[in-house]
Amino acid sequence: MKACFSALLAACTTAGPDLRSEPASVGAFIHKHCIDCHDDSVSKGDFDITALPFELSHADTRGRWTRVFDQIEKGEMPPPEKSKVTTEEREAVVSQLSAALLAASQAETAKNGRGPVRRLTRVEFENNLRVLLKLPHLDIRDKLPEDRDSHGFTKVSALLDMSHVQLDAYLDATETALRTAMAGSKPPAAPVTQRFTGTDLFPTLETFGEREAMFFARDNRMVPITNAQFKDMTPEQRCDSTLEMALFRSATWPYFGYPRGFRARESGAYRVRFAGRAVRQVRDFRLVPAHEPIAMSFRARQPSGPDVSGDVRETGGWMDLQPETREFETTIHLKAGETFEYSPLGLPVPFIRTDGGFFYDYPPMPPEGHRGVAIQWLEVTGPIREKTWPPPSHHVLFDEVDVAKATAADAERLYRRFAARAALRPMSEEAHQPFLKLIQAKMTAGATFSDALLAGYQALLCSSHCLYLTEPRKDAPDAHFAIANRLSHFLWNSRPDDELARLARNGRLHDKATLKAQTERLIADARFEQFVRTFADEWLDLRKLRRDIPDERLYPEYRKDDYLVDSMEHETRAFLRAMVRENLPASTVIAAGFTFVNDRLAAHYDLPRVSGSAMQRLTLPKGSPFGGLITQAALMKHTANGTTTSPVLRGVWIMEKLLGQPPPPPPKSVPAVEPDIRGATTIRALLAKHTESKTCASCHAKFDPVGFALENFDVMGAWRDRYRGMERGEKITGIDPAGHPYTYFVGQPVDASGKLPTGQTFRDIHELKRLLASNPRQLARNLLHHLILHATGTPVGFADRAEIESMLDACESGGFGVQDLIHALVQSRIFLGSELQP
Repeated sequence: MKACFSALLAACTTAGPDLRSEPASVGAFIHKHCIDCHDDSVSKGDFDITALPFELSHADTRGRWTRVFDQIEKGEMPPPEKSKVTTEEREAVVSQLSAALLAASQAETAKNGRGPVRRLTRVEFENNLRVLLKLPHLDIRDKLPEDRDSHGFTKVSALLDMSHVQLDAYLDATETALRTAMAGSKPPAAPVTQRFTGTDLFPTLETFGEREAMFFARDNRMVPITNAQFKDMTPEQRCDSTLEMALFRSATWPYFGYPRGFRARESGAYRVRFAGRAVRQVRDFRLVPAHEPIAMSFRARQPSGPDVSGDVRETGGWMDLQPETREFETTIHLKAGETFEYSPLGLPVPFIRTDGGFFYDYPPMPPEGHRGVAIQWLEVTGPIREKTWPPPSHHVLFDEVDVAKATAADAERLYRRFAARAALRPMSEEAHQPFLKLIQAKMTAGATFSDALLAGYQALLCSSHCLYLTEPRKDAPDAHFAIANRLSHFLWNSRPDDELARLARNGRLHDKATLKAQTERLIADARFEQFVRTFADEWLDLRKLRRDIPDERLYPEYRKDDYLVDSMEHETRAFLRAMVRENLPASTVIAAGFTFVNDRLAAHYDLPRVSGSAMQRLTLPKGSPFGGLITQAALMKHTANGTTTSPVLRGVWIMEKLLGQPPPPPPKSVPAVEPDIRGATTIRALLAKHTESKTCASCHAKFDPVGFALENFDVMGAWRDRYRGMERGEKITGIDPAGHPYTYFVGQPVDASGKLPTGQTFRDIHELKRLLASNPRQLARNLLHHLILHATGTPVGFADRAEIESMLDACESGGFGVQDLIHALVQSRIFLGSELQP
């Protein structure tokens, strides 16, 4: 027996009262019931308990013993089929371990606080600079190293370290931000307006996909213009305002389609106005009104050809062009030298043909004609200037001081003024001195006033005063500022605003009514969208949504359908936003009578048609498998690989993220199950063979059933009754949205039935939803665990468990409303570091 286990056995039989018990000690229990499967010679599940020291003062070791405790308490270990553990034995060892773990966890919290200080994530740091410097569109995130994550979460204190390389990046990003905030030596030129009409609306006379993909029209008929004719046209003829530019394809490679000759002369915001309508192209290149709106956006990009390099990004939002001409206005954000291109959503993308040459062919015309947009004119004004000069960002740095005449006294005053706004908590006089000395040293060495002052600001912004959040401690002088910072970075991903900072200065954030009102205010504010975006990305892994693309052989209908993928993302964010703001019960994670859809997503789900690209709340018809997060297309997509679905991957993800019952990692020696895309064997049959081993079967029984219930949803989250394959089954042929001919086979039926570890059985997703939603307390508990990590940067510890149960007790009468859970968390010792005042 290893030394550490011998020490454990001795400790459990001779140590203090917290580990002593009758009839069995922890060590004796493990020796009797666990060693046969988990010693150094067997190590089932890659776990050797004899190598696990009983040193609960170490967080990692305490975490591993916590997992041992959980498995013993749940009756999962020793395995029930092998176990001869009596109820008395199990209760005794659970009591001993619980007491020891609780004592160790509480001692750690009393000594060091619940968690360490936390560095801001790069998203939070950028947001803080945007607010502080009054630069709402500052873009320095990509200058900073990507933050590491744990189970999707980046706001984890233990992972947010700071190396020399990272510090250099933060200093560089901060200098860029400060230089951007500082005004130049003279006012900028006034915004310039450029108007585009006629052939100037597009950079070429046609685009990839030949004439059907794009042409100019007058009076609803194509106006053919050859290159030779174009060369002979006068400037007035080229800008003929009676011409429309008609476009019938999406902005997916290969494509470039921007106003002829436009380049952003400076980085900034540009106002775009245009007149356009939704049309259909019918026979002989005629235009007729569309049957429904067509969504369009713009994409910022370099003004190159189709093989664009660099950043291509959507800007300006979605606009629905209607069958009748309307004027639209939006604001886009461009970097110097960039242009912007038309980006209709949900239209075809031509495909490459090599028979008879090399060209891009357009899909065959559907009976109702090709859908598209027609633009009559477009006007760009910018860059948009601030109403005052110097701009507000300059005043943040220099107030009204003339830097050419400024003195050392001005430098100190400006620094103190800036520090009072920038620091996340009050600074002592001693803390100011290094920054003041740096500024003075720079000025003495001959630096300009502005350069010296910016050096001090840069150092301050990259110091702990601005870069780290502290743990609230009851008697700490900055306790209220720590709470204000935690609350605003939790719900806004940014620094406290003036109201929250004032309450911190006045010591009001231990008042229950004040804290509740502030939480509600932050949730109602537009800045709450930062929480929605980040929490969805991290809890629900939405940032993985575009990781895989659907296999075009098996799923040709999804070829290059970026509009569908974007709509999936919008649905999940809208649903999460509603869960919080409407205080919906935690069970809506699993089941709800509604969802949010737009025109594309409603068609994808085979729901009643809706018009337009905006997300609309839709009451689901009776019997719909949708409703709740669990069956949303975004989650179904990123838990598949684009070619096949896996009950294992989906089941594991659902168990961890939505149900709070994460399974152990698979043994290293066990290979993954490879699906059969030929269509000969179902995934259920393959898994049945895989789980013939009892070791595999015991773990798979925890997550495979949930995954099987989701097999009715394909790789993009649409309903299916049968699997697709490449070789066997009923042959299906057709033409995909890009004009490619396709062939696949519809094979064996989906079996979505299963049996949960509790012994409960279900036939399909409807019955599984009912079973899972019947335990709302566990759903709420899981959500609280994720919220706690996101809010505090520290995972739930053993000492937190009792308080979490108290929160759940307080929220139970309201059905565990999600906003109620957030209020309970914000008013808890876990969040505040101390008891709240009544």
